[in-house]
Amino acid sequence: MQVKDILKKAINLESLTLEEGLYIYTQASTPDLMYVANELRKIHVPGQKVTWQIDRNVNITNVCISGCKFCNFHCGLQSDSAFITSIAEYKVKIEELERYGGDQLLLQGGLHPRLGIEFYSSLFKELKSMFPNIKLHALGPPEIAFIAKKEGMTYRQVLEELVEAGLDSLPGAGAEILVDRVRKQISPGKPDSQAWLDVMAQAHQMGLVTSATMMIGHVETMEERVEHLIKLRNLQAQKPADAPGFLNFIVWTFQDEGTKLQREGVLNTVNTEEYVRTIALCRIMLNNIPNIQASWLTVGIDTAQLCLHAGANDFGSIMIEENVVSSAGAKYKMDAYGIQKAIVDAGFEPQLRNQRYEYIVLPDCEFSRIYSIEELKQNASPLL
Repeated sequence: MQVKDILKKAINLESLTLEEGLYIYTQASTPDLMYVANELRKIHVPGQKVTWQIDRNVNITNVCISGCKFCNFHCGLQSDSAFITSIAEYKVKIEELERYGGDQLLLQGGLHPRLGIEFYSSLFKELKSMFPNIKLHALGPPEIAFIAKKEGMTYRQVLEELVEAGLDSLPGAGAEILVDRVRKQISPGKPDSQAWLDVMAQAHQMGLVTSATMMIGHVETMEERVEHLIKLRNLQAQKPADAPGFLNFIVWTFQDEGTKLQREGVLNTVNTEEYVRTIALCRIMLNNIPNIQASWLTVGIDTAQLCLHAGANDFGSIMIEENVVSSAGAKYKMDAYGIQKAIVDAGFEPQLRNQRYEYIVLPDCEFSRIYSIEELKQNASPLL
């Protein structure tokens, strides 16, 4: 087995095996991995545009019985801090989102034992009736599987009812690592890896836009990371030809501050080089997923900028609100100016997008605007 032969195979968009993926990760130099991943980015997404988004992440509730050891945000049903977000609170949050020029609400639910399909359907319908232009990027495979089990419904039936109520796209939340050895250790109450994949398979059959994620830096092995990527690639290969399937992939790092995993001695040790190499490997392994997002929220702006030269072509959202990883130590923040400037400083052209990766124009709004390249280059500190 030779590094150059495997990388040549990757450049030709051939699917690498688990053994080949592991081999190049451990044996190829960082510049070689970055170069090949960057060439693949040019194939999937030609040009110099790096996309970004304006959305808001709202937690429907903080009650969750999945027992994830990496989450400080969840609580039990009887906790004094337990909440379910009210319609009045949604109204305030969505109005603020619109003042920033955003049109998407990322709704994260959690596994609340008392909330079923009627609650979520009613919520989506009410939000859509108040804000018909808002896109609902909501829940995730664990919530869909949980609702299905609770209600005695199939995954398809749950998704169809939610789409009828206003669901626009399905996030890749709750994937972490799609290997049950890992899931049993870090999220013992969450549906297993096959359930996650089966929900996404149904979403793809229905033509829903979806995303995929991976959380690294906890108890997983490198082999399990590659196994995770191959499962995503295989599922993407099975989607109907006219379905969008996974439009993007996000790899983020475990945030350990104050978590149960940290108390068990598990710390996030992912440094800049490891993250950049992982992003490059993701681009190489995921030869049928077009967009790769760098998680500036968890690794920082400088590292995310490097990833734009290692296969990533998307910078994610300014995330007007985010609670879960922030509660475990993620401290990075960016506004519309900052995210555009970071992209320009890295040598690329920022482009606002929606969840379907369609290029959009920022509407007139109070808090955000699109800046010219010339404005963004003023006082720039180029990465390279």
